[in-house]
Amino acid sequence: MSSSADAPTHWAASDDPRHWNYWRREADAYADDEHRAGLEGTGLYMPRATIEDHGDEISLHLELIDGTSGTEFEIEQHANFATALGRWQAQRRRERPWTSRGFLRAYSASKPSPFELIDDDASWKQPLIEQHWPGGLRDGWRRLLANRERLLSIAEQLPRRSCHLDAWASNVIARPDGTLALLDWSFCGDGALGEDIGNHVPDGVFDLFWPASKLDELDSVCFDAYCRGLREAGWTGDDRVVRLGMTASAVKYTWLLPFQLAAASATTHLAYHEPADPDVLYAARGAGLAHLVAWCDEALALAEALNY
Repeated sequence: MSSSADAPTHWAASDDPRHWNYWRREADAYADDEHRAGLEGTGLYMPRATIEDHGDEISLHLELIDGTSGTEFEIEQHANFATALGRWQAQRRRERPWTSRGFLRAYSASKPSPFELIDDDASWKQPLIEQHWPGGLRDGWRRLLANRERLLSIAEQLPRRSCHLDAWASNVIARPDGTLALLDWSFCGDGALGEDIGNHVPDGVFDLFWPASKLDELDSVCFDAYCRGLREAGWTGDDRVVRLGMTASAVKYTWLLPFQLAAASATTHLAYHEPADPDVLYAARGAGLAHLVAWCDEALALAEALNY
């Protein structure tokens, strides 16, 4: 990793330790004993690391982790991961010199996307869109965009926790001893209670690691398991607050639908850098996007009921 790594503008690294994409953060996380200690007893495991610091460049060597990748998890393993996240996030927030702040707002706003295509009829008449995206998604996404600031404000008022902020199937490995190795701490920092699990659920569907037909099951199981982990570790709050954090995190993805509209005419399609069948990909992402609209509506109703 380097402070001057060649990357698109929206992925540019920062020298600011509070920026969502601070270039040294992952190395700092692995080197921080207090941060590592916070995972003890939760079921999460942070790999050991050897760090070579050359000033404006860092070499990071992680231990080899044996086990089952989260991309191959069955529902029970997803539940175990959610429970472990809950145990960790029942604890008070540990702010370290390198932890990020304001991730949800800054990350979601950083993504360039052709939002004007939402109002472009021709974009919605593309075969992949007409064949695979559910009715009502266009109006639902307009509603999500119209409530972007409201959802961000809700998320920012919720109980704060130390969060991974990139928790999803590709960053977790179930080890033979039952613990779950959590990788890629590049974004780690301040987040809302429930925000991490709100990332884990839709991302698995968007990148074809979990069937879209079972998205409701993944949502329900992971939410219940996360709350169970919180309570096992001593949290005594209202589950509706957790659900609010989970569902309000839909705002992270406001850029994704117009991005998919723009990509629908491409000759090749990728899911997490791997070639994908466009029909399968657009059906899955259409279902996932519709799920996020439902989350938006749920979050707004919960926020009103809870006076957020």
